[in-house]
Amino acid sequence: MQRLVLAFVFCLITAGIAAQKAPTIYVDKSGVMRWNNTQQEASFFGVNYTLPFAHAYRAIGYLNKDHKEAIDKDVYHFARLGFNAYRIHIWDVEISDNKGNLLANNHLDLMDYLIYKLKERNIKIVLTTMTNFGNGYPERNQPTDGFSYLYDKCEIHDNPQAQKAQQTYIAQLVKHVNPYTGNVYMNDPDIVGFEINNEPCHAGTRQQTREYINGMLSALKKAGNRKPVFYNVSHNMHQIEAYYATDIQGTTYQWYPIGLVAGQTRKGNFLPYIDNFHIPFSNTKGFASKARLVYEYDPADITYSYMHPAMARSFRTAGFQWITQFAYDPIDMARYNTEYQTHLLNLAYTPQKAISMKIAAEVAYNVPRNQSYGVYPADTIFNDFRVSYMQDLSEMNNSKKFFYSNHTTTLPAAINELEEIVGYGNSPVVSYEGTGAYFLDKLEEGVWRLEVMPDAVQIRDPFAKPNLEKEVITIMWNKWNMQINLPNLGNKFNISALNKGNSFKASSTNGVIENITPGVYLLQKSNHKALQVWDADTHWKTITLGEYVAPEAHADTYFVSHTASKVIESDKPYIVEAEITGPAQPDSVIIYTDKISFWNNNNPYYKMERVHGYTYRATIPAKEIQKGVFRYNIIVCRDNNSHTFPSGVNKNPLDWDYISTEYWNAKVVDPGSAIKLFEASNMFYTGMETYSIPEGSWLKQDNKEAYTYFLRKYIVDDICQRKERLTNSTLLCLNMQKAPLNISVGFVTCMGYTYKTTIQPQKGINKIPLNQLEQTATALLPHPYPVFLKEYFEPETNLPFQLTDIERVEISFENNAGEIEIDSIWIE
Repeated sequence: MQRLVLAFVFCLITAGIAAQKAPTIYVDKSGVMRWNNTQQEASFFGVNYTLPFAHAYRAIGYLNKDHKEAIDKDVYHFARLGFNAYRIHIWDVEISDNKGNLLANNHLDLMDYLIYKLKERNIKIVLTTMTNFGNGYPERNQPTDGFSYLYDKCEIHDNPQAQKAQQTYIAQLVKHVNPYTGNVYMNDPDIVGFEINNEPCHAGTRQQTREYINGMLSALKKAGNRKPVFYNVSHNMHQIEAYYATDIQGTTYQWYPIGLVAGQTRKGNFLPYIDNFHIPFSNTKGFASKARLVYEYDPADITYSYMHPAMARSFRTAGFQWITQFAYDPIDMARYNTEYQTHLLNLAYTPQKAISMKIAAEVAYNVPRNQSYGVYPADTIFNDFRVSYMQDLSEMNNSKKFFYSNHTTTLPAAINELEEIVGYGNSPVVSYEGTGAYFLDKLEEGVWRLEVMPDAVQIRDPFAKPNLEKEVITIMWNKWNMQINLPNLGNKFNISALNKGNSFKASSTNGVIENITPGVYLLQKSNHKALQVWDADTHWKTITLGEYVAPEAHADTYFVSHTASKVIESDKPYIVEAEITGPAQPDSVIIYTDKISFWNNNNPYYKMERVHGYTYRATIPAKEIQKGVFRYNIIVCRDNNSHTFPSGVNKNPLDWDYISTEYWNAKVVDPGSAIKLFEASNMFYTGMETYSIPEGSWLKQDNKEAYTYFLRKYIVDDICQRKERLTNSTLLCLNMQKAPLNISVGFVTCMGYTYKTTIQPQKGINKIPLNQLEQTATALLPHPYPVFLKEYFEPETNLPFQLTDIERVEISFENNAGEIEIDSIWIE
């Protein structure tokens, strides 16, 4: 026992010596974070990740998972995604008492363990020491003895007793010794610095705010801290001068460009929203001497993969050196998305978005600070990067690296020199039918490591209200062919599995690996003798070659993910496409309409064919599509069992005891009829969203300030099956019961551009010639956060209006123009 203690003490001493020699970060007089050993600029990109605390901590327990094993798995994926930064706002209520004393408990132990595992992967850390709010969301707050529970968040920074508790707490936290590393937090070279608190609420005077911050800085200095200290400046805009009048060394910001908690997946082109990150107070005294950090950001409520690299570009243009997304979902609970309903990110469960994050990391590391790339759409191509809304694609393409988040036809910049490929789907380098991410890393000439993630398929809207029994993304382990076109590897190569429990071994003679399953593999060119032994235990960069982390397959029942077309045209074929997941590939998939009957001898059906991956498709003949409503079921058949959807009943509609009345419904209209976009009294055509600029102005009673109302609706589902009629249309029509003095009305297109005209509407039907629409500024709705960001995107490139490109209808008017009541909107 004594030897073990001595050995542990020796390890701690060794760790302390190593910590003293490792490079650290300082902030120079120009507000630039630099490495102390080279004086080179630093750049960081990564994520927030909250498993040691709050709901994530509890949910891992609910699911009977091991917290430390969960951390191990996720941190491995951080390394694979190329992250070098991690930030967390610590839930002080879970590690403090009511006096501010630090508590040694499981939460703090997991925080220590997480830091230890991050250091193993060379990932740097910013600790936000306090949240000053509860630990419940999305549950109720769990009671603790923490000091923050004694005060309102907007009182805690001004109350003397609260300040004393915070100073006690922050001093003890930075002096805490991590038992896994042997480092005191304030001396750990991998902890870049400390942010005092998360999103403070300063309701007092500027003098009170300065005194609070200076008091915290004094407490940290007395504790012995010499690391940079950061403070949030994107809240409480009336306090800006107070923030910069203190000795903080860096300032922190967030960015949620399309709002938060929509309750559903948002759709559309949001690239104009992230064209730039404009800081209106950049001329404030002291601004230029403070480092800039993004403590949180996320394009919330979307599953697209084109946003993250563009946001990273805008951050770099604005001078940021630290960028951390909020928040990465622990792999053991990501399938439910319960932690933060509005956010969703995980390599296994959102592979395309995760790859876009890896590309965004490269943007952060390679795009110079303060360099502009023009105004959208010019800035969709910058340095080695490209983003595309229409392709839902992010790309990095240079001589060494080729990364892509979706199918692409882009040719690698230098295929013979490639050293790293990360992708999803098909490209000129890799053809793959699976729906997981894959990684190809060159180990030496003729030797590559291949990592293949299992298939992920979304089966429900991940941004609707969640719970731990509602799976939103399912995982499957299937066998697919993978074709690799790498001159360095050639068409003939040997494949051998590296990860534990995987015995796959094969040879390729045509560049194709047949029936490959998820796992890690060594690929070696035929007749090539490696310069060294490469095996599962070989350490390479920050991983070992045999490491592999992936969730088990859990698609134990069949599920059909399908949305019926909202409106289709009569006497025209109707294409039905669905994603079908389950424990095994179906024997057959068929469509029945509502015209079938148990009593009929002949019940027609339409067979769905698998076209790729989990996608099945069928064409309903034109003669079956008649005016009214087309109703249908999809039936998945396997081993003489039927599973009928959308009800999910394990029966066939032709069974005598089948009682479900659920169908998918598509409204069928005459091809020459007007294209309805909105109808207040018809469930098929509702869905209008309401906004105001400035935000929330319409909610204020007796508001005498000038503001603008907006009515906006996403209409792609209303028009996507009516392209021919749309092409032949010339008028936008509104039937109004109440009409303001004037309104601006028009469309937002797939380019994110807005085209409108102003009219003086009358009660009744108003018809507006489409050729009167003119390009104008795009209102950035829903509202972005922080609140100081621009409310409109002003395009510099003129693009002609194309009716076939419309995605949203929009009406706006001033608050003093009168009331509005709309019965219907249509195009004819």
